[in-house]
Amino acid sequence: MTPSLRLLPLLLMAPAATVLADDDLAATLTALDTAVFDSFNRCQDPAQLEKHAGYFDPAVEFYHDTGGVTWTREAMLENTRRHACGRYTRTLVEGSLQIVPIKDFGALAHGRHRFCDTASGRCEGLAEFTLLWRLQDGHWSITRALSYGHRAAGEEPQEP
Repeated sequence: MTPSLRLLPLLLMAPAATVLADDDLAATLTALDTAVFDSFNRCQDPAQLEKHAGYFDPAVEFYHDTGGVTWTREAMLENTRRHACGRYTRTLVEGSLQIVPIKDFGALAHGRHRFCDTASGRCEGLAEFTLLWRLQDGHWSITRALSYGHRAAGEEPQEP
């Protein structure tokens, strides 16, 4: 085995902390995550739905394992309005948010979120998410969103 191939397992086992963002970026993206989902959680109010829309690029691609793909902010918002507003709220699973900087673009945010039924207050849904945030002219916006691995709380995610 060549020396470079012998090092590969060591590189693959490198601690995740070596790729995590600095404290300022992590704080910024954590605050953005809170803000985007605070407006989502109150999106039955048209002003909050409009605020929620402001976090997404007009050409956002949203991939949802059970709902399919939308290719624009307007299509994504229509699905949100129809299927989520007033029905579900989202909370971030504490300690699950990971931020990875993307050079000359922005950052990737990945974590786990829990969904709660508004009527019953029961939090029985769990899923993974990945958001690709772009920083342009001092403004952060989501250009790609993935929500996947939807399952009942307590179930393990399925292997691909």
